[in-house]
This record gives sequence, C-alpha cells and structure tokens, in this order.
Amino acid sequence: MEISEKLLCLFSTDVVEEDDRYVIEIPRQEVETGDVEPGDIYRVALISRERETEESTTATDASSSATAPSRPAAPSEPQPPVDVGETRYVEIEDIGKQGDGIARVERGYVIIVPGAEVGERVKVEVSEVKSNFAVGEIIEETF
Repeated sequence: MEISEKLLCLFSTDVVEEDDRYVIEIPRQEVETGDVEPGDIYRVALISRERETEESTTATDASSSATAPSRPAAPSEPQPPVDVGETRYVEIEDIGKQGDGIARVERGYVIIVPGAEVGERVKVEVSEVKSNFAVGEIIEETF
C-alpha cells in the first residue's frame, strides 16, 4: 500500500451510527499537536483492520462491561513516530518558549532541538520520547 506524503494524521477509531449518518471521531491530540484544524474540510481514507488484529480485540471486547460500547483494545491515540536513539534529518520551523528549536515530523509530531535556529536543517538523534513530543540532540549541522 502506498501512503501519500500529504498524510496529516493516522489513528484508529470506530465508525458510529447516528440517525441517518455514520460518524468518526478525531482524537483531540490530532487537532492539538497536528495540522488538523476544526472547521476545515479533509479527505478521509479508511483502511480496514487486519484479520488477526480484529480477532485479538474480540476477546478483549467480550470481557468489557455489558453496558459499555465495544471498543478496540489498542489506544485511540497514535504512538509517537520516533524512537529513542533514532536519527532524523529535520528543518527547524519555530523557536519554543524556552528558546529551543522546534521541528515537526509525521502527523505534526514535535521534536524539540536545543541550540537550533529557525531555518536550520540538522541531523538529530532522538534522546527522549513522550506521547506528544520528543527531544533531539544535534549530531550534524546543516545537511
């Protein structure tokens, strides 16, 4: 499967029936940390879950409360797109409140780069990963 470079976010969600329509919910984190803006119009692609993922969540769903709607076992918030120790080539787009460089990668995920300036293109090694941001140390100036 080919994924467009225009992809703004990727997450898992349920399709919910409401009266004469079906609704998908966008996790708050995608709007707060990504390029998604309320009120704008987006093209949406739906990708079905693989068979084994569906089977593994069925067992979990069966053990949940009878009054709660069926939900997949996986969290609805996406996992960070970087790992500790990973190297990335990034462009510094902004400066944070504490003077650190800010770069964005997939889905608008933020990498904080201490000592970097707006417009610099640097190679960083990710030293810390949180759910909504990472910290990267410069290992190569301007690439």
